[in-house]
Amino acid sequence: MKNIWDERYKGEKFVYGENPNNFFKETIDTLPVGKILLPGDGEGRNSVYAAKEGWGVDAFDQSIEARNKALSLADRIGVNIVYHLLDFNDIHSNYPSSGYDAVALLYLHFPSDIKAEYLMKIPPLLKNGGLIIFEAFAKKHISNQKENLQAGGPRDIDMLFSEQEIRQIFKDMEFLSLKEEDVLLNEGEGHNGKASVINFVARKKSI
Repeated sequence: MKNIWDERYKGEKFVYGENPNNFFKETIDTLPVGKILLPGDGEGRNSVYAAKEGWGVDAFDQSIEARNKALSLADRIGVNIVYHLLDFNDIHSNYPSSGYDAVALLYLHFPSDIKAEYLMKIPPLLKNGGLIIFEAFAKKHISNQKENLQAGGPRDIDMLFSEQEIRQIFKDMEFLSLKEEDVLLNEGEGHNGKASVINFVARKKSI
């Protein structure tokens, strides 16, 4: 899998553009700055934006090509991000429990047999009251992919999301917002055109 992403990210062009995801930007623009983790951060467009806004940023990806481009973007913008080369499964051995004010999960899709297991690794990383900021493709996005090859996302419907599935995986979180909607993505060549997405903000309940 790592080699697939290295192949996708190699070259000077940013596959998903250099601007942050709209939902992510709109969300963190309303929050007090703190410490944020971005798993599967790719080429760094979201982590660099967060750093530019004053957040302390940790990020990781399994692709060295993605990491190199993210660090180059951060250098060009003049911000600092801490970006590790890491597999998602190793997240707990590399990042502290209760260490983050927010974790952003943006277009992270996993095979169905590990999807819930991997996503359930996130809440323990949050401080009490910390937030998950999430956006990914919904199951009905399959129809958009048939019409537009640049719509993006996995072609395996089991890797996409439903609202019911989200509520079950994150059942111990307090949902501040949760919606499925059709949007027009303009994120480089990788996400371009009509898309069906699910996004939410959820808060870790105080113990």
